[in-house]
Amino acid sequence: MTSQAPDHVTAPEPSTVSSNAIVFVLSVAGITGALMQTLVVPLIQDLPDLLNTTASNASWVITATLLTAAVATPVSGRLGDLYGKRRMMLVCSGALVIGSAVCALAASVVPMIVGRGLQGVGMGMIPLGISAMRDLLPAEKLGTSIALMSASMGVGGALGLPIAAAVAEVNWRLLFWGSTALAVLIATLIFKLVPATPVARNTSGFDYVGAVGLGAGLVCLLLGVSKGADWGWGSATTVGLLVASVVILLVWGWFELTLDAPLVDLRVTARPVVLLTNVASLVVGFSMYAQSLIIPQLMQMPKATGFGLGESMLAMGLWMMPGGLVMMLVSPLGAKLSHLRGPKVTLAVGSFVVSLGYVAAVLMMGSAFTLMLAVCIGSAGVGLAYGAMPALIMGSVPVSETASANSFNTLSRSVGTSIAAAVVGVVLAQMTMDLGGTQVTSENGFKTGLLIGAAVALVASLVAMAIPSKASRDAEESIEHEVATV
Repeated sequence: MTSQAPDHVTAPEPSTVSSNAIVFVLSVAGITGALMQTLVVPLIQDLPDLLNTTASNASWVITATLLTAAVATPVSGRLGDLYGKRRMMLVCSGALVIGSAVCALAASVVPMIVGRGLQGVGMGMIPLGISAMRDLLPAEKLGTSIALMSASMGVGGALGLPIAAAVAEVNWRLLFWGSTALAVLIATLIFKLVPATPVARNTSGFDYVGAVGLGAGLVCLLLGVSKGADWGWGSATTVGLLVASVVILLVWGWFELTLDAPLVDLRVTARPVVLLTNVASLVVGFSMYAQSLIIPQLMQMPKATGFGLGESMLAMGLWMMPGGLVMMLVSPLGAKLSHLRGPKVTLAVGSFVVSLGYVAAVLMMGSAFTLMLAVCIGSAGVGLAYGAMPALIMGSVPVSETASANSFNTLSRSVGTSIAAAVVGVVLAQMTMDLGGTQVTSENGFKTGLLIGAAVALVASLVAMAIPSKASRDAEESIEHEVATV
């Protein structure tokens, strides 16, 4: 059976809230959701002592957020299409409030893992917010606003690191009480200022079996990828999880194709524009995250290595912060480029600029200032690329499936970051040198990781160039037309 029959869409009452207020609230919500990804980075080394557990168990504090974000993002997107994006954003922000409070009160590793898992649900606010903009904003503001909202994934991560490092030096629990207060504020602003959005009338309801199947497949895949280095890439557990993920996702895909109202419409996803954009998103997600893994470590390496810069965690975060600001400043320029030349060109140019940023980092490893410049170059490319992806997606899917399609695109980026963590982790762990009897990553190891990031970003640019040109040119016009008629 096919799911191509259009859903009916119920329009909300006209809103009296200004467009600028809506954009501000949704962008801050996106940044807040993304902040959760880097919130515990300053605590990684101290978590075993703080929670009275082993390093292996403490690593689940990070893995839990990754897993729940991956599963919750596509589910919340589909629920947003069916029951309202504003309603689901309130659900996501509510989970963020509870999760942050649980973490702040945690005295052992189990409640901390539970709380971090709930914080991961907050990532669902980003694709929901992007899709809500399509429903709520006038056409002339849509491109710039979507670009800004999409860039919030990177901005939140970049700003979160120095802020978290500074707060953690005072009291680590303040990190989570602060995120609790921020989540309460975001939920209040969404409730007060973001209007209700159109709801798709679909008699088939929500695809619970599909949600469970996709969740199981993603958990197996991401567990295998993220924990492979700890368990051993050849271990029965790692191999079993990866094989299980392939089998489960294949069965899930077959099942989705039999439904009239699937969790993810794979026929729409298979359209060349959507498929290639999601592939490019995965690769860009890889290249973006590789930079955030390599350069902070390089800055904090001891000067005794001959190439390390010996920066503290706080200083490193401050050197990295301009990258997030550049990302935010560049995103509106990307929207203008998309309007003039099409989002395909913006995605290709952005990915190429990311590649240049990696090459610059290889050539300018000598000081924190020059590395900051390289980070800014790469971040500018990410800002361009991230803003173009939703425009391509939303120009190629029915208006009733925008949240679901954007959530799947966000998921593609998240899978890319997980693969980056695994690949870069292996490179940095294998290419080492002796420093006072301790094995640390060598200069060639860092350079190899950066060059891998450059090559992957270049692949993303080539994938973007393969997106059908006509569809790319029509993407923004399609969005503007649908906004005008909803």
